[in-house]
Amino acid sequence: MRILFAEDERDLNKIVTKKLEREGYSVDSCYDGAEAIDYLMAADYDGVILDIMMPKADGFQVLSALRKAGKTTPVLFLTARDSVVDRVKGLDSGANDYLVKPFSFEELMARIRAMTRNPFGQATSVLTVGDLTMDCAAHTVSRAGVEISLSAREYAMLEYLMHNKGVVLSRETIEDHVWNFDYEGGTNVVDVYIRYLRKKIDDGHEKKLIHTVRGSGYVLREEP
Repeated sequence: MRILFAEDERDLNKIVTKKLEREGYSVDSCYDGAEAIDYLMAADYDGVILDIMMPKADGFQVLSALRKAGKTTPVLFLTARDSVVDRVKGLDSGANDYLVKPFSFEELMARIRAMTRNPFGQATSVLTVGDLTMDCAAHTVSRAGVEISLSAREYAMLEYLMHNKGVVLSRETIEDHVWNFDYEGGTNVVDVYIRYLRKKIDDGHEKKLIHTVRGSGYVLREEP
């Protein structure tokens, strides 16, 4: 999942960004509202965390620009403003959730999971495709009851594939949602990580779940 985090408190920005990356998220971070708008217009994100009181453009203005562009990306306001008026204004402006500082990182993660699964029609944090199971809250993956160890990047790619099960995803789409703007890897990075996942997910199983659609990309699905 690819997240944009806009927060002008630099220490908090760096701490939360590092923690999100350790959880397997691809994160673009910025320190003012104008830069946040630039990021949002240049890429599609799976979720946005916005501080309200930012220089150049506040969180409400950023959210307004996002919605005027026709983007339905889920947005979480993260702010020190705790009045009912502010919360109502944020939610009525098109935000999906609201978290007041100071906050626990565990609660932030739970709210991000809830916020980002809703667009995919997921009711819980447990994703399944055939006998493959991912528990996004526990950060575990298993197939046929056997736990599978994945790197943070492998986990991120598999999570995106599982959220889009049955949907053919191009290499460009996968790369856009799993890597951020700072990535400077090779052009075949998606193919490399698909090979890693196939070795861990499909090897030793009669039914393969990760499929190549020639000329289009990859799809995660259970076939008869």
